[in-house]
Amino acid sequence: MKNQWIEFILGYVTVKVSGKGLERFLNVLTRNGLYIWNVKRHGTETITFKMRLKDAKNIRLFARNSECKISFLRRSGSPFLVKRLLKNSGFLAGAGIFLFIILFLSNMIWGIDIKGAKPATEYKIRKELDKMGVKIGKLQFLTENVDGIQKRLTDSISDLTWVGVELKGTTFHLQVVEKNEPKKPETYSPQNLIAKKKAIIVKYYIEEGQKVFTDHEYVEKGQLLVSGNIGQEEGTPKLVAARGKIFGETWYKSHVELPLKTNFRVYNGNEKRKYNINIWGLDIPVWGFGKPKFKEYETEVITHKIHFLKWELPISFETKTLREREELTRTYTNQEAEGIALDMARKEIKTHLDEDSTIIDEKILHKALQNGKVILDIHFRIIENIAIGQPISKETNE
Repeated sequence: MKNQWIEFILGYVTVKVSGKGLERFLNVLTRNGLYIWNVKRHGTETITFKMRLKDAKNIRLFARNSECKISFLRRSGSPFLVKRLLKNSGFLAGAGIFLFIILFLSNMIWGIDIKGAKPATEYKIRKELDKMGVKIGKLQFLTENVDGIQKRLTDSISDLTWVGVELKGTTFHLQVVEKNEPKKPETYSPQNLIAKKKAIIVKYYIEEGQKVFTDHEYVEKGQLLVSGNIGQEEGTPKLVAARGKIFGETWYKSHVELPLKTNFRVYNGNEKRKYNINIWGLDIPVWGFGKPKFKEYETEVITHKIHFLKWELPISFETKTLREREELTRTYTNQEAEGIALDMARKEIKTHLDEDSTIIDEKILHKALQNGKVILDIHFRIIENIAIGQPISKETNE
């Protein structure tokens, strides 16, 4: 047979023929267009073969004029399989409903476990999870994925430094790290305070140690500012951890280039959603057919794995969001570009400074317009803490 699948779909029967003139009978069948295969001889007067279901209805017409006796041994193919399934439809429906219920319950949220959070913070987390639809009894693939839940919790709850979200079976496990945890008391070893860069001292606050600089003194990098050796000239010196803040005026230079014309892409709010079921890497569309009307777009895919009890199936439910984007051109005047470039320089400088540092003056040293860009060289005067610790060893003291 060239294609047994076609015969299986249409249905076929196994026929037993007994009597005399078997070969002649087979020739009559084939001459009249009846297709037979798998012909087998069983003794001298018996053969079996397979034939199509539609032809089996006509075989008895040809047997009447022969000396052969016909009987049907077996019926095969999809028509008979469907009959058997319909006969046992109650059992199959019950089994299908049972499996569907198990699959349905295996993909619901039955627990939310939060560790590492104080009661007040845990209450905020659960309230935010409710807003997102992450609650007991909700289907997992109707909620955001783990990464989305983690990002929204971190963005919306200021008390969190970090939150880890993991889905195990039907339970979400959240590991929380809160902000403003009690700091361990710092222990200090004997040390001096030295200048971490050259500066002019403006103000200071010394908690412990011996000051060795004068007011408004210009100091070099590495110069001793506060000594941890507070012993008397006569007697045994005492080593302490010099502590305090020495604020000095420091100087920075910044180089900034800003194009007057910039092309960038933005989302305009138009989007199209598609829902697929992925089985072994094959996408089967469920909703949202066809291509979007917009040409330029980006695709975000959220995948929800399907579980059966504790096992993860090779099936997933995917939500694809296609967001339209547009290319815009932003143009600055020379004056606008200069102001924005100056603001960029301030922000860049502040990334290198402590929180208690202050910009007291800024001056543009050089300004140019080249190749469609505004180019600025800026000089900043900063007030910042220039003191850093330098350990004192016994050998150094001796």
